[in-house]
Amino acid sequence: MTRLLLTTAALLMTSPALAQHEGHGTPPVVAPEPTPAVKPADPHAGHDMPAKIPEPAPVPSDPHAGHDMGAMPADSGGEIGNAPAPAPPEDHAADALFDPAEMARSRDTLRREHGVFNGSMILFDLAEYQARKGGDGYRWEAEAWFGGDIDRFMVKTEGEGTFGEPIDDAEVQLLYSRAVAPYWNAHVGVRHDFRPDPSRTYAVVGIEGVAPYWFHLSGQLFLSDKGDFRARAEGSYDQRITQSLILSPRAEFNLSAQDMPAIGVGSGLTDVELGLRLRYEVRKEFAPYVGVEWSRKVGDTARYASAAGEDASVVNFVAGIRFWF
Repeated sequence: MTRLLLTTAALLMTSPALAQHEGHGTPPVVAPEPTPAVKPADPHAGHDMPAKIPEPAPVPSDPHAGHDMGAMPADSGGEIGNAPAPAPPEDHAADALFDPAEMARSRDTLRREHGVFNGSMILFDLAEYQARKGGDGYRWEAEAWFGGDIDRFMVKTEGEGTFGEPIDDAEVQLLYSRAVAPYWNAHVGVRHDFRPDPSRTYAVVGIEGVAPYWFHLSGQLFLSDKGDFRARAEGSYDQRITQSLILSPRAEFNLSAQDMPAIGVGSGLTDVELGLRLRYEVRKEFAPYVGVEWSRKVGDTARYASAAGEDASVVNFVAGIRFWF
């Protein structure tokens, strides 16, 4: 009896739940509540950032913007570099450590080496033996100058001859030279020809210097005491094969405005010389060389040479020394 009562009570307690889920094979699934998204940490959290980053100031197009150009010296003309140079300092810090007299001499040497320059040079550009048909000979070209980098006194001489015979040509020039450009000097003076005979004396005007690509050029005009007008143009170039081995082509042209039969010179182009010399600089001041030179008299000058029994065209094989001190 007691067992029957317990069974009946259990059925009565479970019947509402069975009725509620009647027709469903599985109990209902309850969806989990969504997890709130976690925001990334702010890298600037805790920093006091400005509301807006300011833009850089524009660069003025005028290079003188912001400068008081009116503050420049009145005599400068508004251009930099025309103002008068400042006075040289009177106090020298080195005088406190060294003998002031010694330092004064040192400063004077510095001014002379980098400002007012005085010096001298003697150069034998050609001093050579010439082997040629009909008799070997010799030739020289030399110059000396004394003075500064602007004004100089110059002496030039050149000549040639055949061994065992009188000198064929010999001249000396005394010149005043002045720099007229960074690479060019103009000169005036006198030239005297000792040979050929009769001798001549000329007034000289010329220019010499270094052209672009390091061509050494010179030109001279001569007016003799007899009224004869002549001209000469020369050029050379030093092509360095090594620091010591140098190939040097040379050219010379002589002209005359009139015939000068007394000395065997005709009008127009009188003679041409073309040479090629290879020298080796044992030192900068001493350089032996070998080479070849071709010379030819032209026009009436060639006819005068033929009448005197001379060759109008000559090839010389040369060997010599170029030196200076």
